[in-house]
Amino acid sequence: MYIKKIIVAIVLLGLVVAAFFANYVYSAMFKPNTAFNNDTAYVYIPTGATYQDVREQLKPLLKDLGTFDALAERKQYTTHIKAGKFSLTKGMNNNDIINSIRIKNIPVQVAFNNQESIAKLASRISVQIEADSLSLIKAMTDTLFLTTNNFSKTTMLGMYIPNSYEFFWNTSGEEFRDRMLKEYHRFWNAKRIEKAKAIGLTPNEVITLASIVHEESKAADEQPRIAGVYLNRLKVGMPLQADPTLKFAAYQLPEYKDTVIKRVLNKHKLIESPYNTYLYVGLPPGPIAMADLTAIEAVLNAENHGYYYFAADPDRIGYHRFAKNLSQHNANARAYQNYLNRQGITQ
Repeated sequence: MYIKKIIVAIVLLGLVVAAFFANYVYSAMFKPNTAFNNDTAYVYIPTGATYQDVREQLKPLLKDLGTFDALAERKQYTTHIKAGKFSLTKGMNNNDIINSIRIKNIPVQVAFNNQESIAKLASRISVQIEADSLSLIKAMTDTLFLTTNNFSKTTMLGMYIPNSYEFFWNTSGEEFRDRMLKEYHRFWNAKRIEKAKAIGLTPNEVITLASIVHEESKAADEQPRIAGVYLNRLKVGMPLQADPTLKFAAYQLPEYKDTVIKRVLNKHKLIESPYNTYLYVGLPPGPIAMADLTAIEAVLNAENHGYYYFAADPDRIGYHRFAKNLSQHNANARAYQNYLNRQGITQ
């Protein structure tokens, strides 16, 4: 009788232990364990992160870290950390959370346009992916990469076609650069290359001219006409005499640091620089800024006309008046100079 009682007690204890264990397993795996109120929370796990790094990010998002730790150990997540951006949904259990941060790296949209330099482009990209500005600049200015792919320090900005692209958040500087090279070649398809050849320019030269066109006018409907003016000048060997190139040349000088040139003056036309298109015939060595897509297409599809000159239109700010001869242009230019005088813009 005594032995039976012991056996019954052992069985009951076993059932209690089993029930406790089953409840623990259920809590560890299947019981909701999120502590945030929003529908979704995001976790950014950097390259080389340890489990403790992940745990610190999850601490304010989970109700019970103990059960999460136990299951993470059981599923060997603690030694197999994956970098990236991951989402947690309100009400997720530990099993779902681990599966999400292990295999469901979410792409992010990376967008850029109108960056004036590689440094500014790197700064813009660094807030959208894991790579920092320094690693991006190092990758983008790598001499071997540039020479291997027919770019130089002066043309390298033209490799980055402004648009929105999908990346994983944990993209490195080299991975970003290499992807952008692929996008550059994808953009320069056979049709666009043929159009460039038809106007006597290489893709790099098209982008250089497009950067000037874009700085001259942000009006997409006018850009093909401006592009036509510059192409007409290139054909007959006239200097481009593009004011944006003078500003670019000036901004490279210490005395123009942290200044904004609102009015191009005769002294700017004397700046010794290969970007001074008043002194030197032809295109400058490279783009003066990032060319907008509309400006690139404007050069490739430039308007065919007989204009060789244009000046800003004081009656339509943002647009220009075009001329076929110098006397007409001088009249247009005087009208704009008078407008600047009335506005008190002297430099």
